[in-house]
Amino acid sequence: MELEDVHMFFGKVCALAGVSLKVRKGEIHSVIGPNGAGKTVMMNIINGLYSPQKGNIFYKQRKINTLKPFERAQLGISRTFQKVEVFGGMTVLDNIRLGRHIHMKSGISTGSIYFGKTAREEIEHRSFIEEQIIDLLEIEHIRHKPVGMLPYGLQKRVELGRALALEPELLILDEPLAGLNLEEVEDMARFVLDINEEERWKVTCILVEHDMGVVMDLSDRVFVLNFGNMIIDGTPDEVQNHPEVIKAYLGEEDMYATRR
Repeated sequence: MELEDVHMFFGKVCALAGVSLKVRKGEIHSVIGPNGAGKTVMMNIINGLYSPQKGNIFYKQRKINTLKPFERAQLGISRTFQKVEVFGGMTVLDNIRLGRHIHMKSGISTGSIYFGKTAREEIEHRSFIEEQIIDLLEIEHIRHKPVGMLPYGLQKRVELGRALALEPELLILDEPLAGLNLEEVEDMARFVLDINEEERWKVTCILVEHDMGVVMDLSDRVFVLNFGNMIIDGTPDEVQNHPEVIKAYLGEEDMYATRR
């Protein structure tokens, strides 16, 4: 995935000013920055929810500026959201199944008759969900419960499961740790690593997160935004020691105090 000189304006407000980003296959590439830096705007541009006024978006060297969100999903781009977006009245299993529809081949006519090829296809997809996703995220015990009745941390897992049901090659994780307690943070961080590293998945991840400890532990590279401008795109070590990053997060006075 590559962003090339992307500009995004909302009226006279510049959300992104000439941002360029290159995400390499197989990496966890984190995007960090203070609130209002433009992180979620960038994810919405990659996802296709926003169209930039200037610049290009490439996926596997293909320009995808004009593709709609569902067309980008068909290419293998999936995401979770900053605020959990689940269907509260539906079960865990049904929420995850929604992410699988993109792989269904049956049409309206064949799907209305649950028999033969249609039945076999659904059984295959159900098997993938139950044996791969539910097992990975350790949610077997809640699979038939309405998502709206679950604690927030488990709802986050369900949303991640729905994103994985698409079998993405690129997964956008928009603040997956927000609102979680310490144990839930550790679990979610482990899931992200498994998704990225396990042979069954091998998913490239773009991680938007405020928890700097997790970011520095998980990431191959870190991209830093501040008021729509890139400060640095480098390794965790390079980012942690960059004075502009320290200034953006801690304030100039704290930066000098840290040096002393």
